[in-house]
Amino acid sequence: MLKRYVALFLVTAFVGAASAAAQDAKHNVVLFVPDGLRRELVTHETAPTFAEIRDKGVNFVNSHSLFPTFTMPNSSGMATGHYLGDTGVFGNVLYAGFPIQTAASQRLAFIENDGILGDIDNHFAGNFIDEETILHVAHRSGFNTAAIGKIGPTLVFDHTSRGGGESVIIDDATGTPAGIPLAPWVSEGLVREGLPAEAPGRLTNKDHGDFKTPGTRDANVVQQGYFASVLTDVVLPKFKADGKPFVVVFWSRDPDGSQHNQGDSFLRLEPGINGPTSMAAIRNADSNLASIRRTLQKLGLAETTNIIVSSDHGFSTISKQSQTSEAAKQSYPTVPALLLPPGFLAIDLAAALDMPLYDPDNGNAKVERGQYPTDANGYIGEDANAPKVVVAANGGSDLVYIPSGDRALAQRTIDSLLAQDYVSGIFVDDDLGSFAGTLPLSAINLKGAAQMLRPSIVVNFKSFSTGCSIPTTCAVEVADTGLQQGQGMHGSFNRGDTANFMAAFGPDFKQSFVDEAPASNADIGKTIAAILGLLPTSHGKLVGRPLAEAFPNGAMPKWERKTLTSQPSASGLRTILNYQISGETKYFDAAGFEGRTVGLHADAPLTGE
Repeated sequence: MLKRYVALFLVTAFVGAASAAAQDAKHNVVLFVPDGLRRELVTHETAPTFAEIRDKGVNFVNSHSLFPTFTMPNSSGMATGHYLGDTGVFGNVLYAGFPIQTAASQRLAFIENDGILGDIDNHFAGNFIDEETILHVAHRSGFNTAAIGKIGPTLVFDHTSRGGGESVIIDDATGTPAGIPLAPWVSEGLVREGLPAEAPGRLTNKDHGDFKTPGTRDANVVQQGYFASVLTDVVLPKFKADGKPFVVVFWSRDPDGSQHNQGDSFLRLEPGINGPTSMAAIRNADSNLASIRRTLQKLGLAETTNIIVSSDHGFSTISKQSQTSEAAKQSYPTVPALLLPPGFLAIDLAAALDMPLYDPDNGNAKVERGQYPTDANGYIGEDANAPKVVVAANGGSDLVYIPSGDRALAQRTIDSLLAQDYVSGIFVDDDLGSFAGTLPLSAINLKGAAQMLRPSIVVNFKSFSTGCSIPTTCAVEVADTGLQQGQGMHGSFNRGDTANFMAAFGPDFKQSFVDEAPASNADIGKTIAAILGLLPTSHGKLVGRPLAEAFPNGAMPKWERKTLTSQPSASGLRTILNYQISGETKYFDAAGFEGRTVGLHADAPLTGE
């Protein structure tokens, strides 16, 4: 115990010294999030700006997304330094269990929406995440703050400040009644620079096609160009003039949005998300960061500004194939024969449980044979207003809620999941007890101090490689989505999804340093807090760590690689989890059933440094 207190004292002293130095120097931070950027695709040809920051600064070669590997969960981790068991942001689609006004009073909603986030905050006395975000603590500590980019994750970084007088919030909804108000100086700056008051839409980039029509072949150039111009022409010059240190978050929808919707691989697994549209999207994000760096240089801010780049997750190509699914055996007018429809998990669970299925996104209409739920979500049970089972479809993994906490119903649900070839790993709420073939939510940091309703079961979907030399770059995953086979998705526990891109460059980081220690998006918030001397309030205990080894004179930490394996199910299936641990912080590599998850090793090494 004494050794632990001494170690804690030393770490606190080191971080405190780094923080004091940073404050004296009035350093700044720009966190640039290239949504869905895969680490292996960053080269000097595809992404010269990202590559330069990686090579001249700190290259985090052992980096991790948080699982489930979705945008909103990872934004909450970056913004707070806490894992999802504390933030409660378990997916992009959540079952709240209470009416959400902006979501047409539904209890289930896609939360990449400023209004929906506000409704959920209001239900929990103004802060549903219940952990102070980096921008919020920075602003109250005297920093200028701004978050600009993709709607949803952008607001998460200061979601409790909705009046326009604190952090600058600019996203897809800016200039509309649904957007966050702007301070007068921002509105005046837009006029002065000839920028529209209303953010432009995604134009053809939002076209995802359908079962007969390929998706987009255009990157999100116009919208992101607007966001970058607002930052470089309006926000940064004002922050410079103010003479105060600042923290800025720029959330780039590309390459994520283009990889999701790309039409380069219509109904085919190859090239999948490795076609020209995805490459154009990477270049688009890279050019946005290049323009930000040029502006920092022009304003004389480059020497005092740290740039941290961290993608929220990796990416995979979508498969819609299954030999066991009842849903795939049915015929649908808008789904190619023998492929999985949107909502296949809800359809299959309803059939296995012998209960009716209702569509929460279509007025709770009953879903008949040959139909599927509008947005893949489902209420299962005799009464749609009091469902026995809720499926929140998210993509590469789904969240299943059993509101009653009925263990027998949970066992029946798990038995049904174990029978499906598209499932690869099941995690169950600890409060329901242990089940053969599954691991508890606590094993992956999904059980903590969260206020939001915790899912009863998290279902990871099968993934595989198409056979390229680096399997994570051509990973394919079964996905519960309205997108088509061959398009892009994430959310699973395969290493292609958990391996994000992380790099840092600036006065508070080493130069040309390859960091082999594990790092994750939960460490981002802690690292920013450390280098800027910020002290956010905290409630939960599932936290990341400051990446102190990347600071000048920082020492490398020790870490171990471990494998956790469940008891086998009756059919012999075991949920296997590969993870790393440094101190008390965990990093999750891959999980699932043996042979069904890219990057999963049933006999991974037990220790490593």
